[in-house]
Amino acid sequence: MILKGLTWLALLQLLGNVINLVLLPALPGPIIGMLLLFGLLLLRRGVPESLEKTAALLLQYLPLLLIVPAAGIMTSAGALRDDLPAIAAGLVLSLLITVPFCGWLMQRLIRRLDRQREDQA
Repeated sequence: MILKGLTWLALLQLLGNVINLVLLPALPGPIIGMLLLFGLLLLRRGVPESLEKTAALLLQYLPLLLIVPAAGIMTSAGALRDDLPAIAAGLVLSLLITVPFCGWLMQRLIRRLDRQREDQA
């Protein structure tokens, strides 16, 4: 069952890489594969059991993926310190844009949901 889910994930990532090479060089192949997976799940209107079990298994090992960035931060501390003002400005700017946008979007979605409930009643 898990092998079937892994096969789907690998095939969609491979297809994403092919699309990346042929059509969209600006977008990474794994991101395209993830978007293809999202579209497939929307078409199926649910997550297949094999994919759900595979995702649950892979999520157990997610913290291992953080080892490489942590090691990079430790070995490149000097370069990060030199670029700290630019990094801090980028983080603050992204926070100032993202938080209000998420609040605005949430309010719109709540209003839409309320309208749908009123139409059904």
